[in-house]
Amino acid sequence: MPLRFAPLCLLGLAVAADAHDFWLQAARWQAAPGEPIRMTLQVGHGPYRQRSPIPARRIVRFAAIAPNGRQIDLRRGMHIGGADDATAAFGAPGTYVVVLETDNRAESHLPAIRFNDYLKVEGLTPAIALRTSAGRMDADGAENYSRHAKAIVRVGPVGAKPASRVTKPAGLALEIVPEADPLTIGRGGALPVRIYYRGTPLAGALVKLNDLDHDAEPVAMRRSDAQGRAVFRLPGKGNWQLNVIWTRPQPKTSLTDFDTSFSSLSFGAIE
Repeated sequence: MPLRFAPLCLLGLAVAADAHDFWLQAARWQAAPGEPIRMTLQVGHGPYRQRSPIPARRIVRFAAIAPNGRQIDLRRGMHIGGADDATAAFGAPGTYVVVLETDNRAESHLPAIRFNDYLKVEGLTPAIALRTSAGRMDADGAENYSRHAKAIVRVGPVGAKPASRVTKPAGLALEIVPEADPLTIGRGGALPVRIYYRGTPLAGALVKLNDLDHDAEPVAMRRSDAQGRAVFRLPGKGNWQLNVIWTRPQPKTSLTDFDTSFSSLSFGAIE
């Protein structure tokens, strides 16, 4: 069947799975007040990593949540496909959460064996159970998908006091919410996170921690517990990303089988 979500998927299953990973990459995670922070949209891992080809028309939300909770619209700083995809500058010191969401109009169509393997690799056990019970494990798979990304950036020096805004949900459809400020966690410290899906804690999701400087394979993987929580040990300084995927069945009238959300949280451990 035709594949309409990324040319990389034609290269094989591993590429198809990796090409779903999507995140906001800041050129630097810490800046002085008023200093521009350049950002790109990244997709894939290892040798298949690239700038995302997503068109600007699919982005439905691009904003920053300030330390005081005020939402700042960043759309005016978008220049998708330019030298960078966006630039933002913040005057007040503190920790900001940059959020980006797309619509779900993109589609992925895969042969049965690749679709089943993709579901297994990403830990989407409810979708596997549904295909099994419906006798569709030999059927090609199709999904609509959306992307939901957050990045944590710091303006001014990192203080000893954790940034409370970082540990609050930002209202994404699928979201990774750290329960401790990643910027203040030292080497080997615990980083607890909680996964929310449509506002409710999500159990059984496979959460992956990636070192963005050496990202061919995840550093660690955890399943969220009954309260949607997972705990990682942060190896130390560097550029880090957490990602998670979840899906739900489409109505029978839909042309695709599932509605899938891909979510990420990226940050730099600078302490």
